[in-house]
Amino acid sequence: MRIYDIIVRPLETEKSYMLREQGKYVFVVHMNANKLEVKRAVEQIYSVDVDRVHTMVVPGKVSRLRGRRQSTRRAPWKKAVVTLASGERIEALEA
Repeated sequence: MRIYDIIVRPLETEKSYMLREQGKYVFVVHMNANKLEVKRAVEQIYSVDVDRVHTMVVPGKVSRLRGRRQSTRRAPWKKAVVTLASGERIEALEA
């Protein structure tokens, strides 16, 4: 798997912005990617030293609709919280 297929996009939420102050960045990653692949991809794409990677699978949620189709289900996705070495920052995501 290519490194640009592993990192889907950075996750931009209020919680992820608060984690950036602690040197942690949150990414949406490919479902089949493991921690080692995520670490290598972030290090190569952003040229930083990664200390830790935590991954979790976020379950798909059910959304209710009116009309014929009563409910739909969103797909599950995988999230990775990447902790950088002390003093490291990803300048591309800070803007």
